[in-house]
Amino acid sequence: MKKNNINPAHYRQGKIEVSDFIVDQSMGFLEGNIIKYVCRYKHKNGIEDLKKAEWYLKKLINERNKIE
Repeated sequence: MKKNNINPAHYRQGKIEVSDFIVDQSMGFLEGNIIKYVCRYKHKNGIEDLKKAEWYLKKLINERNKIE
């Protein structure tokens, strides 16, 4: 079976693909990466992906603090 590098299985675990959810919710880059890493951590890189999500969440909080 050929590996799909563009749309791997760890993004298609539920009833909706992660990218479809991100687009449907009109999320930006930072928000989308948070969702992406949280959704895939159990199926790909574990704690490493949660730390990536944390990094993007902190960045998003810092950006929001600048404008609020």
